[in-house]
Amino acid sequence: MTVDPAFLALPLRALADAALQSARDAGARHADVRVERNRNQNVSLRDAELENLSDDVTLGLAVRVIVDGTWGFASSADVTTDEARRLAREAVDVARTARPLNSQPIELADEPVHDDVTWVSDYDIDPFSVPTAEKVALFTDWSRTLLAHDEVDHVDVTLQQAMECKFYADTAGTMTTQQRIRLLPQVTGTRLDPGGGFETMRTLAAPVGRGWEYLTTGHPDSYDWASELAQLPANLVEKAKASSVEPGRYDLVIDPSNLWLTIHESIGHATELDRALGYEAAYAGTSFATLDQLGSLRYGTELMHVTGDRHTPHGLSTVGFDDEGVAAQEWDIVRDGVLVGYQLDRRMAKQNGFGRSNGCAFADGPHRVPVQRMPNVSLQPVADGPTTEQLIAGVEKGIYVVGDKSWSIDMQRYNFQFTGQRFYEIRAGRLVGQLRDLAYQAVTTEFWGSMEAVGGPSSYVLGGAFNCGKAQPSQTAAVSHGCPAALFRGVNILNTQREAGR
Repeated sequence: MTVDPAFLALPLRALADAALQSARDAGARHADVRVERNRNQNVSLRDAELENLSDDVTLGLAVRVIVDGTWGFASSADVTTDEARRLAREAVDVARTARPLNSQPIELADEPVHDDVTWVSDYDIDPFSVPTAEKVALFTDWSRTLLAHDEVDHVDVTLQQAMECKFYADTAGTMTTQQRIRLLPQVTGTRLDPGGGFETMRTLAAPVGRGWEYLTTGHPDSYDWASELAQLPANLVEKAKASSVEPGRYDLVIDPSNLWLTIHESIGHATELDRALGYEAAYAGTSFATLDQLGSLRYGTELMHVTGDRHTPHGLSTVGFDDEGVAAQEWDIVRDGVLVGYQLDRRMAKQNGFGRSNGCAFADGPHRVPVQRMPNVSLQPVADGPTTEQLIAGVEKGIYVVGDKSWSIDMQRYNFQFTGQRFYEIRAGRLVGQLRDLAYQAVTTEFWGSMEAVGGPSSYVLGGAFNCGKAQPSQTAAVSHGCPAALFRGVNILNTQREAGR
């Protein structure tokens, strides 16, 4: 795949030359420029009828500078060389105005120069090349098939699609051009209870850095939509008629379709260095995993190996280069159960003695300042680890957790509770049916400290989210989390209905 010719037709080099030279002339020690075009198309159906269709494009130019150790930033939707020069001067003015308020001069970690490089994410079929009518027809067929079941009262189908084109250049000489594609399809069935309640069941397909092939029957990279949609009505009915869980301590086998979100909240956000240092507190606060504990904090058992990376194939946070011109990398965050690494941008790396950034700067659009954002954060499988079935077989009394739903975590990423799409009771190593009204509750280090077994590569799945929020003003980023199934001993289980006083 190549970068969209319409984006390449913009005067990218001329814009960079104009902005960077104007910034130098105005006294900037460092300057970088981004030209971004982001396209987002959303399709939703309710009961086989088109409910919403939106197709938005954002195009803009941003200039960021360092003057007298202080950041300056300016952006515009006017993508012209004259505007690029004006933005550079405005960014310098902003930095000089803010200088009296800055108590910590900005320094950036060194990064090799990456001169005129192009990177495109791995996909086969551009989803924006597929006619909207074809998408609606597919989702209408799915919806009608599900609605044909007597026990399915409503069906919702949603599809989010994104194409991100980004050009970056800086005064050191780096120049990168990138394009990313991502998809998030979801199908949800609802069953109404005659007594006035309801129950829902959603597909488990993860958001991916793939193209339309993810939804194309017969393509080798397609998800198995036929099987999951065929099973959805029965799963929904079983859940609706299931017994309410008896609260207490249970052994849990957690499927990757659920565990990815626990990784995201209790490890991903907790190991953002700006959050650990107290610089960031938006969206659930700071972090218990403070910098003074690096190399000593016992995060979990010795089986716990968590990595950060920006280059996992089809990952939502996968890039060639971040928004500071830093090449994609992979590194350890937790090794042998001990905290050994953080997520860094160039300022955090330099300020805290890490030497080099690991490429975690990202802005969600041309009018936003890059901030430290999450890479793909993943729990690694054990090379000869058990299958999911073998993990279940080793449990006398427990619960198998499948699919994500709601979550809650405290302001230091320490105390949490999570629910799921389906919960299966385990007795003597066998699944004996679904339970309902269930959430698992734990303290982060106690939870990961209870992990007794980690699955092998056969159970590894890449999950993730389109909508990770951070910063003020709010920014949204897509991120993936891979993991195998894993076994946790003696986890506290709540009955959510009783907790709600019902």
